[in-house]
Amino acid sequence: MNLRFVEAFYWVASLKSVTRAAEKLYLTQSAMSSRIAALEEELGVLLLDRRDKQFRLTVAGLRFFTYAQRLLELQREVKAEMGSGTPQAMTLRLGAIESVLHSWLIPMVEKLQNDHQGLELELTVETTPVLLDQIRRGALDLIFAALPASMEGLRSRALPPMEMVFVGHKQQHRKRMYHLADLGELDILTFQRGSQPHVALVDLFRQGEVSPKRMHTISSISAMTQLVEGGFGVATLPLAAAERLLEHRNLKLLKCDTALQPLPVFATYRADPTSSAVETVVKEVFSFIELQGKPARPASASKKSMR
Repeated sequence: MNLRFVEAFYWVASLKSVTRAAEKLYLTQSAMSSRIAALEEELGVLLLDRRDKQFRLTVAGLRFFTYAQRLLELQREVKAEMGSGTPQAMTLRLGAIESVLHSWLIPMVEKLQNDHQGLELELTVETTPVLLDQIRRGALDLIFAALPASMEGLRSRALPPMEMVFVGHKQQHRKRMYHLADLGELDILTFQRGSQPHVALVDLFRQGEVSPKRMHTISSISAMTQLVEGGFGVATLPLAAAERLLEHRNLKLLKCDTALQPLPVFATYRADPTSSAVETVVKEVFSFIELQGKPARPASASKKSMR
């Protein structure tokens, strides 16, 4: 039995689409269909129900899916046991929200590159809804987003949330302490409409019975910081990202008597019986974040940085 054909079927069944499985394995759709057809001919049963456009496995397909997973896991174990020990080529399709990119993603990727000489990275920086859609479709292997993805075959784990802070122009904003009403008199820049930071900020002003002058939604941290540097309002940013930006920008953290809600971060990845690469990387990511002392710092640490 050709295990490449078994792998093709496994991903078609997992992603519920011949097209998406073909994209994941870098095959044409016709090549993917040919592999499934060859496997069906060898087994003597139909695995896919092709009677209409809705994707379905046959009863035989459902039964064989379990065997396919076991066969691919056994193949992985054999390769690991009998391999030469030389570094293997590893392609990681990684997705992240901007907050993660500007906080700890780059040093994490640098460490992965040092630890895995055969690593080839495909990085996508997008909003949480886009990242969730892409990992469900099988277009990404691992994402860092503000929400977990729920789907069979996907695994999610909560990472330490990111402390959020107000950031303003160093010369324009000189108060030692800002009240929420003070900030309401300024133009506020936050992430795109409907995102967790935007919704949390709207709720914060509502609970404080403050009507902000204007609230601008911007998906790019770089754009927000450039606008603040130009004297256009105050931005809400993750503390870890803000501290990195303060080194080279004319910005300052604004101390406020009302704390912003932390930004949740979740790592979501797809289980892969053909390779342990993604799971290995995920474990290393968790270890890296723990060694960093967690992106979300305690309040005492943030107070010191504002003095």
